[in-house]
Amino acid sequence: MRTDSLFYQLFQIYPTILFELIDNLSPRASTYSFLSQEVKQTSFRIDGILLPPPYATDLPIYFVEFQGYRDLNGDLYPSFFSEIFLYLNDYRPANDWRGILIFTRRRLDPGLPIHYQDFASSPRLQRIYLDQLRGEVADISFGLGLLQLIGVKEDAAPETARQIIEKAQRELTDATEQQKNLELVETVIIYKFPELTSEEVEQMLGLSELKQTRVYQEALEEGLEQGLEQGLERGRQEGKLAAVPLLLEAGMTVEQITERLGIDLEAVRRVAQQ
Repeated sequence: MRTDSLFYQLFQIYPTILFELIDNLSPRASTYSFLSQEVKQTSFRIDGILLPPPYATDLPIYFVEFQGYRDLNGDLYPSFFSEIFLYLNDYRPANDWRGILIFTRRRLDPGLPIHYQDFASSPRLQRIYLDQLRGEVADISFGLGLLQLIGVKEDAAPETARQIIEKAQRELTDATEQQKNLELVETVIIYKFPELTSEEVEQMLGLSELKQTRVYQEALEEGLEQGLEQGLERGRQEGKLAAVPLLLEAGMTVEQITERLGIDLEAVRRVAQQ
């Protein structure tokens, strides 16, 4: 699972944020669909593919890989390019292609191996480092703000998260939309601070105050409270599981991680074996 599921949630909800990241937000960006796809007859699974409509053969396919942990075995670049070329061989699309690697930290990029140096200056490959994203939360989209939250240092994360929540309160009047953004913010915070309890996360994000707002109260009246609480619990669990590889890398055992995060041992083992 790693951080892949966290990014997958974001890109499913905000598929155009990739185009914001690469500074190519044209009107046709909204025509793309985002999916995760397994290459035929292999164990490779591409984290994300942005496909244009079938009729838009002039638009490229975007292959997206997310990296939130250290590449200890040197698999990242060989696997990424292998997945792309196997996909092109299997599906024979008429479209051109681009490869986008998104790192939560620049230091997690192991550098382009000698075998792939032709791509170093090629427009086909672009590398993005979330800890180097710039821009005020108030001036960027919700999706881009959430990516920025993933990349910011831990000491800046609470304030950034609160700014995103406040932006949602100001700009979104629909209770479902606010719920969606709240779930995502909490998922990112759990990923960044897996040792925090639910109460500590609520205090950090000011959720107690949020529950007193008009929009939240309308959500209660509309019967959305149960869905909100269930969504937050899913966010907590997914955020904790996304942190497992980072804790393994820090030297913790599966048992220690299970005790620290307070989640199911078998779930931790499944993530550790991926």
